[in-house]
Amino acid sequence: MSRGAVQTQSFFASFFSKKEVLTFFLLCGCVEGGAPPFAQHGYAPFSRTEAVAVAMDEWRLWGQHVDDNEGAGYVQTDAAMLERQPGLWQRVGEYWWEGMNGGAPEAAWTGKHDARGRVFPVAVNGQYAWSAAFISYVMRIAGAGDSFPYAPDHAYYINYAARAAEGKITYPLLIAENPADYAPVLGDLVCFPRHQARNMVFADLPTAQPFPAHCSIVVQVAPGVDSVLGGNVDDAVTMAHLHTNAAGLLTDNRENWFVVLRVMYRAD
Repeated sequence: MSRGAVQTQSFFASFFSKKEVLTFFLLCGCVEGGAPPFAQHGYAPFSRTEAVAVAMDEWRLWGQHVDDNEGAGYVQTDAAMLERQPGLWQRVGEYWWEGMNGGAPEAAWTGKHDARGRVFPVAVNGQYAWSAAFISYVMRIAGAGDSFPYAPDHAYYINYAARAAEGKITYPLLIAENPADYAPVLGDLVCFPRHQARNMVFADLPTAQPFPAHCSIVVQVAPGVDSVLGGNVDDAVTMAHLHTNAAGLLTDNRENWFVVLRVMYRAD
């Protein structure tokens, strides 16, 4: 917030309650949207430690859900979908609000509401998938600032990273790496293509058009296994365990993890 806005807010605060002042500033657009000040202004360096900690806190909030079977047996119903439960649909709304850039229409969505506050039916749930919003939220809250390519879909920042790998982006925050010869480390993003794009390979990047995909953040690396967290997996923040070989390379996994996004943290 600018110095002038702070002075104006102090002036209004001398006459009105805090709630009335906040309402005024929200209506006039004087308050910076999206992330809180500590994330906007870099109170701490953007680090893999912070990003992993933010993701792990969200996982604990969602009940430490684990799925290594690609959702086998999971059925979407109002009762079963965690993203529609009290306290959690609002949290998804925060992922959208804080993860997207200002003015994005998706910023008003929640785990069960569209931008006009209407509950959408389970049948169209896929149109409101929030896995990319979760990754954007984690990066934003961890302090990536305006360097991360925040987006409602993973393909946007996968292609950004691929262009960065080709040297087409100056000082990129993400660089695409081939999982055939790059072992993911803590805080990296690992991604697989979905549906009609499921057979994509690293050499296909970057693409001219968006494509369906999913990315998760690496939160633990151990011999033979990487633990990753993704949003909107079984309609929750969910952990999965990926097989790795002796060199730490992804191998023999169910999904086609075709690219690793190396995150250029400013500190470890």
